Amino acid sequence: MSMLRDYQENAIQMLYQWFEKNTGNPCIVLPTGAGKSHVVAALCKNVLQEWPETRVLMLTHVKELIQQNAEKMLQHWPDAPLGIYSASVGIKKIDSITFAGIQSICRNANLLGHVDLIIIDECHLVSHKDEGSYRKLINKLKNANPRLCVVGLTATPYRLGHGLITDGDTLFDDLIEPTSIEELVQRKFLAPLRSKVTSQKLDVSGVKKRGGDFIEADLQAAVDVPERNRDAVKEVIKLADGRKAWLFFCAGVQHALNVRDELIANNISAETIHAKTPTKDREQIIADFRAGKIRALTNANVLTTGFDYPDIDLIAMLRPTMSATLYMQMAGRGMRPKSHTDHCLVLDFAGVVATHGPVTAVNPPKRAGEGNGEAPVKACPDCNELVAIAARTCSSCGHEFPAPQPKALELREDDIMGSVGNELAVSHWWWRKHVSRVSGLEMLAVSYYGDDMTAQPIVEYLPVLHAGYPGEKALQLLASIARQAGAIEALNQGDLTEVARELNGGRWPEKIRYRKDGKFYRVTRRDWPAADRARGAAAACAVVPARVA
Repeated sequence: MSMLRDYQENAIQMLYQWFEKNTGNPCIVLPTGAGKSHVVAALCKNVLQEWPETRVLMLTHVKELIQQNAEKMLQHWPDAPLGIYSASVGIKKIDSITFAGIQSICRNANLLGHVDLIIIDECHLVSHKDEGSYRKLINKLKNANPRLCVVGLTATPYRLGHGLITDGDTLFDDLIEPTSIEELVQRKFLAPLRSKVTSQKLDVSGVKKRGGDFIEADLQAAVDVPERNRDAVKEVIKLADGRKAWLFFCAGVQHALNVRDELIANNISAETIHAKTPTKDREQIIADFRAGKIRALTNANVLTTGFDYPDIDLIAMLRPTMSATLYMQMAGRGMRPKSHTDHCLVLDFAGVVATHGPVTAVNPPKRAGEGNGEAPVKACPDCNELVAIAARTCSSCGHEFPAPQPKALELREDDIMGSVGNELAVSHWWWRKHVSRVSGLEMLAVSYYGDDMTAQPIVEYLPVLHAGYPGEKALQLLASIARQAGAIEALNQGDLTEVARELNGGRWPEKIRYRKDGKFYRVTRRDWPAADRARGAAAACAVVPARVA
């Protein structure tokens, strides 16, 4: 595994330790750009060399990911017993390690025979119900081998309308999170995003939804308006400030074509890619974009996965969405380290940052039916009749309610990274066990002190024992802090008091950034000296974090 970065090696070690203590199907969560294909390649090589009779099936849904994963496999192991089974790639060969497209292989499961390990890239696409191509194929292969293991990989472990992919009776049982966006940006493995307030904002107040997201035809009709396209393009040109590779996410094919035409009308070289773009045309357009012959590329629902061009330095979001996954996929196209600048500018005309939060702390989607108790109502000011909250007129007396005002976006510069806020030079920290007065649950609390010891400290709470997403994220944060603080043993303690004692003996960050979030503070960034970060990264490879009991 010498080709791997430390956190990639750690991901594999954490996976092995998980299987030592658990049964079921885990999911490895790695941010976009963290190198999932390298982890897959190293894992496959290690498994086959340790257990030569193992049969591995690597599944994904687009040919670009099949090709990328296969390419990395051969980099790690040139003589790998590798087969590719994909109609779109044009190869149908099965071997000890088979990289397959789900659409091609699901109808031909009988050709696979005995499979020991399935690895699923972009596994958030697997249905949380026992249905769909992935689940049907897995069920068939489990009939042949009941001990079959399934490992998922994704940057976004949630599904629209369901929540976290481990919630409920789903395929995946646990999340393994070896690193975070914050850590990878701090270590220069990812480039940060910068966001600017746009004066043009797309209005989707009347657009209906289906399956939790906007109906595409209605969405495109609402946002694909000539004057809005013209104004948005002019604003992009104004804010671009010499940037060379612009990527536009649009609401539909016609919208993408119209935005392209508007760019060309303003002397910006531009092209469009969509699902029906012929393969050769698509390859030529992308090649010209990479070569700088095309400055702007507009697209509709195709350049979110399997497309990587590191030097993208401007992303224009013209596609409103309620999908946190789609938001992260769009933003992730700009996070590869670049040859000519240290960041990517994101212009959010669609309000997705305000909807989903910064990329470092995305609000996961709610499960279907969550919060759907008794329908909210309002009282008519004329007759006091209770009517539905969305009613425009009173059913009793006919009173007309004023039209609802669209909620103003509150995006500020750099909100997309969650780093805006106050800064504190830390002189000391203090960890302790805290018991919530509301829930009675135990959690960890850390107080950050500055030079003025008489000032109130910044207190942060980590609900590591809470169930579901809050607990999982708190555990991930605790692991990151412990590694960089040189207090990795804290992760092996079974009592929160002992965890706090280990952390109090560690190195605190030299500065933090924080925001006031209601009555509490939210720390958005912690900066350790470079030498401490390096030592923490090395420690992460030697010791694998365990869940606090």
